[in-house]
Amino acid sequence: MKKLNDAFATLYGGDNIVKITELRYIPRWAVIILDLLIIVASILFSNLFIEKLHVRSNFPDFGIQGSVLLIVINIVFMFVFKTYAGIIRHSTFFDFFKIILSSGSTLIVALICNYGIESFLQRPLYLYPSLFLFFLISVSSMFFFRMITKQFFNLLLDLKGGAKKIRVAVVGVGDASVSLARAIMHNPNYPYMLECFITKRSDSNKATLLGRNIYNSDRLFAHINLLEKIDAVLIIKEIMSKQEVEEWMTLALDNGLKVLKAPTVSKMRDADLVGGIRQLQIEDLLNRRPIKIENLDVIKRHSEKNILVTGGAGSIGSEIVRQVAQFSPSLIVVLDQAESPLYELELELLERFPDQKFKFVLADISNSYRLEKIFESYEFSMVYHAAAYKHVPLIEENPHEAIFVNILGTRNLATLAKKYNVNRFVMVSTDKAVNPTNVMGASKRVAELFVQSLQKLEGNKTKFITTRFGNVLGSNGSVIPHFRKQIEKGGPVTITHPDIIRYFMTIPEACELVLQAGTMGAGGEIYVFDMGEPVKILDLARRMIKLSGFKPDEDIKIKFIGLRPGEKLYEELLSDDATTVPTHHEKIMISKDPTIDFAEVELLCKKIIKSAVRRDKVQVVRILKTIVPEFKSNNSEFEALDNENTNAKNEI
Repeated sequence: MKKLNDAFATLYGGDNIVKITELRYIPRWAVIILDLLIIVASILFSNLFIEKLHVRSNFPDFGIQGSVLLIVINIVFMFVFKTYAGIIRHSTFFDFFKIILSSGSTLIVALICNYGIESFLQRPLYLYPSLFLFFLISVSSMFFFRMITKQFFNLLLDLKGGAKKIRVAVVGVGDASVSLARAIMHNPNYPYMLECFITKRSDSNKATLLGRNIYNSDRLFAHINLLEKIDAVLIIKEIMSKQEVEEWMTLALDNGLKVLKAPTVSKMRDADLVGGIRQLQIEDLLNRRPIKIENLDVIKRHSEKNILVTGGAGSIGSEIVRQVAQFSPSLIVVLDQAESPLYELELELLERFPDQKFKFVLADISNSYRLEKIFESYEFSMVYHAAAYKHVPLIEENPHEAIFVNILGTRNLATLAKKYNVNRFVMVSTDKAVNPTNVMGASKRVAELFVQSLQKLEGNKTKFITTRFGNVLGSNGSVIPHFRKQIEKGGPVTITHPDIIRYFMTIPEACELVLQAGTMGAGGEIYVFDMGEPVKILDLARRMIKLSGFKPDEDIKIKFIGLRPGEKLYEELLSDDATTVPTHHEKIMISKDPTIDFAEVELLCKKIIKSAVRRDKVQVVRILKTIVPEFKSNNSEFEALDNENTNAKNEI
């Protein structure tokens, strides 16, 4: 009781009005006492009303006894249905329903008692109209008390932090939008205030919903006085198409409003719906609907099998490990040469999959002796080869390192997979291997050619499969985290060229493709993924700046720094002389690229490895261009090699 007194005292203190909002809830005993007072008052009012109607009563002697009995019955059902248990400031229709059940049960029992007494004593305990009147007054008063208390606390919260709250306009008037709006109204502790609804429909201009106006988007964004009442637009991304999300985002950002997104529709049943509201990120616009994977085949290929994942601590490799772990393999060997990321992944996986057996191996894939010991120790059924050097400018400066990892490392793993009869070998490649303009892409193309050449060797029992896709969102060193850091620092955002474009996909999407590829085909295929529409990097940067609440070229500058060595304006998934064959999955195709016989590619690989050992980078690139004739250097010191004699192959 002292807490209540202190709280109300601070209310009248003026400066300390907010302290009452720190009171967690009204104690249950206080709710019971208040409800009992309401019941007593309801009895008095119902009797007074009957008395004022001058209804003649032939049983005045039972007035006090009848009132006491009515109170006792009410108390019993209050405890049965726990009408006192809810937190008053968060009362909902469910609490109203419990009050109706309690008071309704009281009414029924009182009617039964009244009928029994009337039958036994020949006169009733109550007037029947008085009972029904009591029921209406008590139910209305108890619910009214809860609503007044709720509004009182909401008002105090508004006074406490109204200026800090984000005034939101919820997009849409459907069931999901209404549920979201109601959740905001019922959770005043969060920094959001429902201001209105906004829709593309024009038939709701004069309508209201939950006591808030519904505005047509054209009308809202055309009136400055209406826009001044709103700080942000709140969307439910999962019930909108990508085009709709972009339209609402553009409308909001062009008018200086923030764009917020609600949790997924499935999470709307969770208690903390409002707490899941976040600012819309650029990944939300680039994400696509997930691919449907035939998981039955994937499970069969992995369940109770030994699996090796190289590059297991990287963006792609670690996600492959996470997805494979769901299929209960006998053992997953995670191999990587990066010590710290491998250790961090170990801690994560052991906590997340306590029943799964892992082996974490620190090793360099260019060391064939180290790898052979691993293949001897475990009879692998599947090998996922995701280890690779991928940063174009760094590899352009250090081409020999690409040879050691991307070519020699792949050669070691693929040869051992064949030697130890691994069922399937799945290599992760890149769209930069198509018509490459840099050493990294060319080295990955050589790796593709070597893996394909093993398929046709006599006595081979391993199915060699290659997957090829573009950029993944959130990978280490990708453009989106880089832009985000630059924006956080106040700019400038650096872009190599105003016309540069790239394809994007999510890491889970890429890994689902890799897993699916492991169950398809007879071996020797290169699977390419339908990457959708390409994204212009300049548009991407402008959107990210706007989503961060800044104006491009004003608050955050955009600076063009020129193409980096080996970089090209656009990536391709298919080479000029390649054809595609559809598969049973609409998003996955087979690329029919030219191949090289094993003897030829093996000889050239040995020569390029020897050149890499000697650190002769010019000779390394020269041999790369021999193996991959379509490799034409761009913005690189190796462009001069493209003008050499086309018969260089015979001179090597």
